[in-house]
Parts: sequence; C-alpha cells; structure tokens
Amino acid sequence: MSFSLTAVRRLLLPGVAAATLAFGPAARAEIHIGVVLSLTGPGASLGIPEENALKLWTGDLAGEKVRFTVLNDNTDSTTAAKNTQKLITEEKVDLILGASLTPPSLAVVESAGQAGVPVISLAGGGAIVLPQDGPRKWAFKLSPTELISTNMVIDHVLKNKGKTIATIGVANSYGDGFLKVTEQVAAAKGVKIVASEKYAPTDQSVTAQVVKILAANPDAVFIHSAGTPGALPQIELAKRGYKGPVYQTQGVANNDFLRVGGKDLEGGYMTVAPVLVAEQLADSNPVKKPAVDFVQRFEGKYGAGSRSLFAATMWDALLIVQQAAAQSLKKAKPGTPEFRTALRDAIEGTKEFVGSQGVFNMSPADHNGVDQRSQVMVRIEGGTWKLQN
Repeated sequence: MSFSLTAVRRLLLPGVAAATLAFGPAARAEIHIGVVLSLTGPGASLGIPEENALKLWTGDLAGEKVRFTVLNDNTDSTTAAKNTQKLITEEKVDLILGASLTPPSLAVVESAGQAGVPVISLAGGGAIVLPQDGPRKWAFKLSPTELISTNMVIDHVLKNKGKTIATIGVANSYGDGFLKVTEQVAAAKGVKIVASEKYAPTDQSVTAQVVKILAANPDAVFIHSAGTPGALPQIELAKRGYKGPVYQTQGVANNDFLRVGGKDLEGGYMTVAPVLVAEQLADSNPVKKPAVDFVQRFEGKYGAGSRSLFAATMWDALLIVQQAAAQSLKKAKPGTPEFRTALRDAIEGTKEFVGSQGVFNMSPADHNGVDQRSQVMVRIEGGTWKLQN
C-alpha cells in the first residue's frame, strides 16, 4: 500500500525552525519513524538530498502503514538533541534515522539510546557506534568508519611514491576522528605527517593554516571535512600553487561541493561510496546493480546528475529497516518497547545485505557492517567523478 505527502507543518524550536513532514494520515500509520536531518546550515548539502531520497519511498514497510516525521537540526547538535527528545516523548517513534553529520548524530544517539529507541545514523564518524556500549548499543551507521577510507588514501600516497602528508580538518568529532585514524595508519605504513591543521566549519578563511601546510612541503594533503566547508582548504591550496595530490573524505562528495570549489578542485582525489560512480563499476561488483537502480530512481525524479551518496545512504537505511521490520512485526506491535527492541536486534542481525553503497554484515561487535567494498577511489575530472582503478 502506498502513501503520499499529506501534511507539511513547521514547528518552532528555540532559535530554529524545524520542518516536519508527515507521510500518510497519522491515525492510520502503524510504524512511526523519526528523521533528524541538516536541512539548513553547513550540512544542508547532505541533509537535503537525504530528505529527497525519503520522498522517493512510495511504499509501506513490510506490509504495514508507515509515517515519517522529519525535523531539521540546522546542523546543530543542541537542536538535534531537542529534536530527538520531541520524537521520543511526543511522537513516540519506533526508530530514528539521522542525523546527517557526526556531531548531531552523537547527540541523537545519546538521547535515543537512553530511551531504548534504535537509531540508524547517516553520518560517517566511527564514534557514533564505537565503542559498542551504553547508548551506542542502540546505534547503527551505514557510512564506513574512518579506517577503510584512510587506508585507501595512505596506500594511494605510497603508490605514487609519497612519503609525507599534511592534514587539515574541521575542528569537531568528524575531523578529530579522521585525524586520529590517519595518525595511526600513517605511522603503521611509514608515512610521516609533517603538519596538522584545523578550522571551524563556519570559518570563511583558512589562509593561515594553508600557509603553514605549504611551509612543511608535504607530498600530499588529506582534508578531513564534510559538506561545502570542505572545499575551502582545497581552494586555498590551489590558489597558492600547491601541486601535490589532495585527498578528501566522502563527507564532501556532492554536487554543491563541486559547484563551490569549481576548477580549483580539478585533479583532487577522494574515497567515496560506489553509488557515486555506479555505471563505471565493473559488472562483477555486487554493488553495481543496486547502485544503478538507485541512481535511476533518484535521477529519474530529480534530474540527470543529481545523484548523491548521502541520498543513497538514506535509501539503504530504508531498505534495511524494511527488512528488519518484517522480522520484528512477528514478535511485537509497533509503538511498544518490545517492537523497538526487536527492530534493534533485527538490524544487528543484518547479513549479506547488498545496498547501493556496500555489503552490510552487522553483529553485536560491529554496528557498521561494511568492508572495503563500501569505498572506491575517484578523481575529479571535468567537474565530475572518475573511478580510479
């Protein structure tokens, strides 16, 4: 049974408007899912395509009616926490999807985990699910943790005869998480970090930091950022004539990043989910079929070139929830603590689920569940993404 957008209303939280979209009449909805996204602020280039993917969902969940309530966190952790409390105490949701970025996701997980509500984060930081204790027992994430992409970057640096790197990242849990793992991987593989700089996501200039990086003369630069703020260091490096390879994480892999950075991004590398280059994947890649399917759905609705790995994360989350709901409905009714526990357990038991971004194998010790198949190396050429072999 399908559902459609039937109501749009705005809820005012302190300091920010939180948009709420309800799909399907509330009185008829059986499964209620709360969604916390960055629809405004620095993370909007992630949150908006995630919401667009949600709007593609035209079916029920495992044969039951479903209702989604979407709240905007304005890329702010405090607002994310308030939204989560509202979803739990007032909306009585069965599960929460979100947030878009790591810092707000940590706030969501803290509140939801204490209340026994499962969360699938759409963000990338490993701290969302690690260590697997306390509230994080209720948390899952689909984007790969820092280790997989960082290993790919350092291996690529070594392949190109590089021996030193510099890092510059946002001064929050996302940037700090990548820096910590980069330090560990670089040391283990004999690559020296000659400079390490930070900046705030709202900063308008990183000139001072980039000058220090250039003075250290690194063979490569690894930027740890998310959303359009990630373009700032790469633009500054290009303007100051840096010729070495520049690497980014998939936290910036969207069209807004390409638009903001323009020609200054040309030649840059990043590790991304395979869905971003779906058609370029080998036919033998298990992810190709679901990735191409999602791209066709998304671009069929929003236009050629609109694909987004952040939108794909939302889509994979919905598919995983649907699979988990089918099992959970056999054990309990939606709206009960037993159903929420059953959902948590079913998601944790996900095995060999092939999504548009990777193959997922969850376990009590691993609430991420992806392996190296969740990342590929791409290069920005002609303002688009080119798969690197």
